[in-house]
Amino acid sequence: MLRTHTCGELNLGHCGQKVTLAGWVRRLRDLGGVIFIELRDRYGSIQVVIEPDRKDLIKKAKDIGLYYVIKVSGIVRKRPPEMVNPSMPTGDIEVEAHDLEVLNTTPPLPFLPEDDIKVQEETRLLWRFLDLRRPFMQRNLIFRHQMLQLVRNYLSSKGFLEIETPFLTKSTPEGARDFIVPSRNFPGKFYALPQSPQMYKQILMSAGFDRYFQIVRCFRDEDLRQDRQPEFTQIDLEMSFPEVEDIFSLIEGMFKLIFKELLNFDLPTPFERMTYHEAMTRFGSDKPDLRIKEEIRDLTGIFKGTSNEILRKTIEDGGKVLAIRSDRDFSRKEIEDIRQSMIKEGAKGVLYFKVQDGQFSGQLAKFIPEGINLENGFYFVIAGPDNYRTYNYLGKLRSMVLKPEETGFRFLWIYDFPLFEWNEEEQRIEPCHHMFTQPKEEHIPLLDTDPLKVIGKQYDLVLNGVEIASGSIRNHDVNLQRKIMQIIGLSEERIERNFGFLLKALEYGAPPHGGIALGFDRIVAMLLGMESIRDCIAFPKTTSAQALFENAPSEVDKKQLEELHLKIED
Repeated sequence: MLRTHTCGELNLGHCGQKVTLAGWVRRLRDLGGVIFIELRDRYGSIQVVIEPDRKDLIKKAKDIGLYYVIKVSGIVRKRPPEMVNPSMPTGDIEVEAHDLEVLNTTPPLPFLPEDDIKVQEETRLLWRFLDLRRPFMQRNLIFRHQMLQLVRNYLSSKGFLEIETPFLTKSTPEGARDFIVPSRNFPGKFYALPQSPQMYKQILMSAGFDRYFQIVRCFRDEDLRQDRQPEFTQIDLEMSFPEVEDIFSLIEGMFKLIFKELLNFDLPTPFERMTYHEAMTRFGSDKPDLRIKEEIRDLTGIFKGTSNEILRKTIEDGGKVLAIRSDRDFSRKEIEDIRQSMIKEGAKGVLYFKVQDGQFSGQLAKFIPEGINLENGFYFVIAGPDNYRTYNYLGKLRSMVLKPEETGFRFLWIYDFPLFEWNEEEQRIEPCHHMFTQPKEEHIPLLDTDPLKVIGKQYDLVLNGVEIASGSIRNHDVNLQRKIMQIIGLSEERIERNFGFLLKALEYGAPPHGGIALGFDRIVAMLLGMESIRDCIAFPKTTSAQALFENAPSEVDKKQLEELHLKIED
């Protein structure tokens, strides 16, 4: 090695020792002939001192620029008391330089790799290698590495085997769009990059590997958001013969370990559990943020028989009048902005009233009967059919007008999701999550009569209002799996073409099995308090799926296209 120690590991116990360090020049000061260099690597910083009698080193140092890469040999010594820097872990010591070598130079940097820089994210991504030198980014990636190792060791200790599944696989476009890869050897045919290892891990269960996991890259060609990337990492696992609670307790144990080892926090377990129906009717969301205490209020009884035509007709038709209460007041402009936002979400409108010490004011005040006692606050009201869509509007309203009342981490398991939902735009039944989920046994007869009432053995893990994991007990019965595929409109020809290899594995003695996949990037970001997962990924894409540093996607040579039997047409 070119160095004997790293910049961050030296302390008073090293005084008197000769050391060789290598790193980047973070600061350089010339104070009356004495030159001070702050040398940095990913482990920390150390002060290097060049005394005036070291004429050759002084001359070399005067030609050094910021963020040159240098190697320094010298003696560790204690700093004079007035020179001690308590803000630096190595602030009690310094290295008196006896030799100095420039290993590499640099042109002027577009920005300094410091935590307090003020540059656009686009610039950071364009110069990602500089951005990654920042201690902030290095801490994030080190945390990510540590969490990855904890997960890997935890699952291995529970008897799970890490088994890799293919990246070049079959296109089964039933969810998001696939990234497809043309085959040179089979003209006109394509591989797809996996959206998840879902079918492979089910096949592994049929193969007898009863506990599988993989920390795996997945690919989805979908519109991006702040917490999405076209390629992402998930903790993927599957096990044979599980009950739902087995998976819950396994994941809770994993998070308990992560929080203790990385955050020094004793995470309470078990996590709270809630059915989909309860979550929707209490919070209007299948991923509620429990740090917000306020729940949906049912005011239907108060407005029964009201003279307000909209509310009266809604109630007569069997609908609901629901409200979200806030402790704060709202201006007319804020109310109108909220109303317009909810209309964009699909609601027909938002009504409101205010309660203060038994006195009512606002839009609906005159329609509230005498003698009604309501808690003080500002009430936003939506009236609509008694269905999940109406409750969902209230959930969006809840997130819009209320803020978390506490800090910290609130985990929540949501389970008993509907197996199917109705796609209004395409006028067809589709899976609520995916078609490999097993229905509850008592609901299997409903598949033939009323499939939209079927509840599946599906579960999500929610943290502070964000879905961080999703899983289910799978269909191990090939006939049941085939029936579900038929219900969502897949023809026999398409079932065999796209999923025949999975059905074959199920048919030949697949055991009952289930699993879960956790969004690793998102979890790392949340535990670090980052708003964007791009700050927790070494080389992320932009929200338009571009890699600015590498300039991808890019055009390719005509010869490459010809070899793949492809042609670009205008």
